[in-house]
Parts: sequence; C-alpha cells; structure tokens
Amino acid sequence: MKAARIRPITELKNRTKQLLREVSESGTPVVITQNGKPTVVVMDVEQHDRLQDTLAMLKLLALSEDSLTRTGRTYSTAEVRRRAKASLARALRRS
Repeated sequence: MKAARIRPITELKNRTKQLLREVSESGTPVVITQNGKPTVVVMDVEQHDRLQDTLAMLKLLALSEDSLTRTGRTYSTAEVRRRAKASLARALRRS
C-alpha cells in the first residue's frame, strides 16, 4: 500500500471533486484531519476491495490456527480451498 497523504478537512470540503479524482487516479489513500487529528481515510474502491479480501484471508488464517491449537486436526488442501471459498462467499454476501 502506498503511503497516505494527509489533508485537512477544509480541503475535502473545498476541493471534493479534485481530491476524489486524485485518489482514484493515484490509488494513494488520503487521511483527512479535523482539528489536526486524523479522522477518516479516503481510498479508491479497488484498494478498499483488496483490503477487504486481505482481511478476510487473515481472518481465515487466524481461525485455522485457532482450530489447529484447539483440536489438533489438519485438513487436506482440497478441504481448505472448499472452506475458504464458502467463507469468502458468505463474506461477500454480507457486504
């Protein structure tokens, strides 16, 4: 992920269209500050989708590690793929 740029909220208010175009074209997120403190992040949709996919995979990994620790059971590659696809499909339906 590219380093985020930091902009005050007044720039978002005054230059919304230009700021959104910059974010969309560059793929670089922009941190919006309010009273000098980070408040929100503006990012393009593709980057957001990639981030959501990454988080879903990390969640699956954490669940897998937890399951292995608790049960000691292992799964075949085919079973892992089947479960991963099902889990991702559920996550996509929720979003």
